[in-house]
Amino acid sequence: MEIQRNISEFILLGLSHGQTIQIFCFVLFLFCYVALLVGNFLILISIRCSPLHNQPMYYFLSHLSFIDICYTPTVTPKLIADLLGERKTISYGNCMLYVFTMHFFGGTEIFILTAMAFDRYVAICKPLHYVVIMNRPRCNLLVLAAWVGGAVHSFPLFSIAMVLPFYGPNEIDHYFCDIFPLLKVACTDTYVSGVLVITFSGMVALVTFVVLFVSYGIILFTLRNHSAEGRHKSLSTCWSHITVVVLFFGPVVFIYLRPPTIFLEDKVFALFYTIIAPMFNPLIYTLRNTEMKTVMRKIWCQTLFSKEAHN
Repeated sequence: MEIQRNISEFILLGLSHGQTIQIFCFVLFLFCYVALLVGNFLILISIRCSPLHNQPMYYFLSHLSFIDICYTPTVTPKLIADLLGERKTISYGNCMLYVFTMHFFGGTEIFILTAMAFDRYVAICKPLHYVVIMNRPRCNLLVLAAWVGGAVHSFPLFSIAMVLPFYGPNEIDHYFCDIFPLLKVACTDTYVSGVLVITFSGMVALVTFVVLFVSYGIILFTLRNHSAEGRHKSLSTCWSHITVVVLFFGPVVFIYLRPPTIFLEDKVFALFYTIIAPMFNPLIYTLRNTEMKTVMRKIWCQTLFSKEAHN
């Protein structure tokens, strides 16, 4: 069956229509984007160039940084450019590409965070078996499963967006193409599509969030039997993970686990999982992590001093 579609582009209404607010947001998000890229590149390079790469926790952290580097450019550069543009448009093809890439990398990040929680669970609750359970082949398998899970998560949503008919209004009340705003302007009954989106996106986020919540609850309960020093070190790592999980999952669950309606708050909540959480990940994982700070200081100070000595 041929799908009716006579529009070639969508108009994005963006975050705000006020020029002063748009200029402020341009400066703010440009700073956030640069900080995000620099921070995640620093973590990625520091781990890859140090013995920390052999430890499962940092191995997963390097993949999380890599995903954030890939994930945020799917949305943020256009948002920043549109803040100073008169007409915020996006072609139909690029819009569909946004839907796929955002949910692909977002889904992969969800499963990487789950793998990191599993690593902490094994390290704290089964320390004597940690080396056997979290060996490198199993870590590679978990990372591969995360990427496959991201693809499995994104393809159904991409397929739903692709079959939607658009031959009327083309204004999307958002700053990027997402599935719920597209359902709103589709020229068909979208009830079934909305239910499928909640199933593929909202339920995945909710189930994963519950699994993470329960696993960290077990971890915190187990830490009662540890020494004060061991408890402090483990809690420092766990609270970093918990902070990231809340920043990322809270807005995702709010937006995708409800009927396909659009609220004004959605744009603000979407900023958390598209810009804010990926930007804070490097800070959260370095400021509370002595090993990470030591390695970064050692690698980058040696690099700077070697360049000065060479000059």
